[in-house]
Amino acid sequence: MSEEKLAFVGKQVKDIYGTFIGKVVGIITEIDGEIESVGVDCGSAGIKQLPYEQLVVQGDFVFFIPKWRLEAQKLIRQKSLTLKRMKALHEIVAENDGMKEDAELVSIKYEKKLGEINEAEKAVSDKLTARLSELDVEAKQVKAVLFDAKLQFRSNEMKEETYQQVKINTDELVEHINNERTEIGNVRAKLSGLTIDSVTTEATATTGATSPVDSAPAVTTAEPAQQPETSQAEPVTAAPAEEKPITVTASNGEGHDAAWLNQVIQQQ
Repeated sequence: MSEEKLAFVGKQVKDIYGTFIGKVVGIITEIDGEIESVGVDCGSAGIKQLPYEQLVVQGDFVFFIPKWRLEAQKLIRQKSLTLKRMKALHEIVAENDGMKEDAELVSIKYEKKLGEINEAEKAVSDKLTARLSELDVEAKQVKAVLFDAKLQFRSNEMKEETYQQVKINTDELVEHINNERTEIGNVRAKLSGLTIDSVTTEATATTGATSPVDSAPAVTTAEPAQQPETSQAEPVTAAPAEEKPITVTASNGEGHDAAWLNQVIQQQ
C-alpha cells in the first residue's frame, strides 16, 4: 500500500457540520490491501471504525460524511435523470407518433426504475426521520448541560469565565445540530419536488442559456479507496445546474472548508 494513502493517520476527524469526532489512529484493510475502514479514537467512547468511503481529507482534518447524505444525493441524481428521460420519451412520441411502439418498450424500463427509486426514497425518508429523532435527543442533552452550568453560575459554584466557555461550546453544538436539521429538510424538499413537471420547468428555464458545466472551473471530489491519491481527489466537471447543492454552514472561521466540502459532497 502506498504511504501516501496513510497520510491522514493522526489527523483530527470532524463531521461536515464541524463537530469533533476524534483522531485517526489506524486502518483496517481488505485482503488485497485496500482500505476498508479507518479507526478513530473517540476518547471515552473508544475506537470507532468509520467507512473509508465516507471520509475525505482537507488540510489538517479528515471530514466524515453521513451515510444518509451520500444516499440522498445519489437518489436525487437518479430520480432527476429518470424523470428527464421519461419526459424526453413523451416528447419524442408527441413529435413522431410512429415511434410510439418503440418508446413504450423503453418507457416500461424507466417506469420500473422509477418504482425502485420511489421505494428507495421511502427507505431514505425513514432514515432521515430516525436521524431527526436522534438530533432531538442530542439537542436536549446539550441544553441540559447549559442549564446546569447556568444554575451553578447563579449559585456561585462556577466562575463567569467557565460559564461563558460552556455557553460558547454548547452554542456551537446547537448550531451544528440545527445545520443538520436544516439540511435534512432541504433534502426532503428536493426529493418531494422532483416531478416530470418540475424537470420540464428547469429544462425550459435553461434553454438558450450558457450551460454552467461548460464555464465552471474544475472542483475536487472524493474517490473510493482504490485510488492512490493522498486526498482521494481528482478534478471533475462541476455538477449540472439542476443538481442544486445543499449548503453546509460552518462556524468559527471554517467557511473555506465548508465551501470546499459543498463542492466535494455535491459530486458524491
